[in-house]
Amino acid sequence: MNVPVNRSAPVKAKGEIVIAAPVSVVWTVLTGIEAWPGWQEGVTEATLSGPLREGAAFRWKAGGVAFHSTVHTMVEHRMFGWTGRTLGAFAIHNWWFTGSDGGTTVTVEETLQGFLPTLLRGWFQRTLDAGIRTSLDELRAAAEGSVSA
Repeated sequence: MNVPVNRSAPVKAKGEIVIAAPVSVVWTVLTGIEAWPGWQEGVTEATLSGPLREGAAFRWKAGGVAFHSTVHTMVEHRMFGWTGRTLGAFAIHNWWFTGSDGGTTVTVEETLQGFLPTLLRGWFQRTLDAGIRTSLDELRAAAEGSVSA
């Protein structure tokens, strides 16, 4: 049930990184939602309601803002995505994983829409661009740390 990003959203960001860890490790780190606070500096809470599957709901807090999210895509070791809501904003967040030679290329894309991203587009764009880069760097550190541990 893949939900594509909204190409006409006021705020859009995309990033890619190569991680020196197998896809299975990178997948486990990213989809371990309740462990997010352990490797993402900005995430202070993350709670999954029930088993991880398409349609699963989870709540999390980042930068002091609470998000209510739903997993929309879960194709093991290939694609993972969710939608999220917070006051005045709606996000679509998609991840893709491609393995090669013991490493993994991770691509992420996110769009934000709603009253606040429209009104404060510049601020939201800068914040999302920085957040995508930070998320990829933190995912790499966590996955590579799992391999070397």
